[in-house]
Amino acid sequence: MVRAIAALVGAAFVFVLALALFGTVSDRIKTPPAETAAEWVQGRTEAATGTHLLNADLASAGVLGKYDRRQLQRGFQVYKEVCSACHSIRLVSFRDLADLGYKPPEVKAIANQWQIEQPSPNPDTGEAATRKNLPSDHFPLVFANDIAAKAANNNLVPPDLSDITKARHGGANYVYSLVGHGYVKQPAELLKEFPDIATPKGLYYNQYFASLNIGMPPPLKSDGQVQYTDGTKPTVDQMAKDIAAFLTWTAEPKLENRHAAGLAAMVFIAIFCFLAWGAYQNVWRDIKH
Repeated sequence: MVRAIAALVGAAFVFVLALALFGTVSDRIKTPPAETAAEWVQGRTEAATGTHLLNADLASAGVLGKYDRRQLQRGFQVYKEVCSACHSIRLVSFRDLADLGYKPPEVKAIANQWQIEQPSPNPDTGEAATRKNLPSDHFPLVFANDIAAKAANNNLVPPDLSDITKARHGGANYVYSLVGHGYVKQPAELLKEFPDIATPKGLYYNQYFASLNIGMPPPLKSDGQVQYTDGTKPTVDQMAKDIAAFLTWTAEPKLENRHAAGLAAMVFIAIFCFLAWGAYQNVWRDIKH
């Protein structure tokens, strides 16, 4: 009798879940969700160029991905020598570089020698002044404000790169595709079909950018632009992968911890399910069928 009641309750529960699922699916078919801005941008770009984002194939990709420290250091070198002239990483502090494998004296040297110093008004006069960076400081802003940024960049404000891989559809693959393989000659047949995207003066055609016309000149111009200290061949493709890896880290510095916690949670759930099944068998072992 008890088993019959339990089976009936279980069947009713399954029926309610199935009914709810059917209602959700039916509603989604009748009234599909509105297309997001990211989906619209991606769809328009692919329709116009026939291209899809390339796969950076980073070690950090996937549910069990881990950072390649050597690649992160190379990516930081690319940022320092190429990107830091225009783009800030204001959410990252110098001491965070220890996670990349730099030792405390190296972190201190990087902070002290950084080309931009910390704003520090004179305590006596209140006049603008600067001081050397400390490991505890965040990376200083490249430009004091948007007005200064526009004045130096053809009336455009270079975005902060701290969490760019989270802010852009495609993440690391977007950064890799954009800077490593996006700057190509605009196809003539493309202009015939989409005359509104002709690259205006002062902009650059990039097949992976949302509007296909970007204000940033090609940052990675040729192989060997950055001389890696670990002996890796600095091709444009390699530098693009490395900067994509570094910017993935700036956006998700605790990614490895998150992956480890997720794996531990899955193992715990599996063990819990096994124990629950064993308890069920033990409780019902003397019940006759």
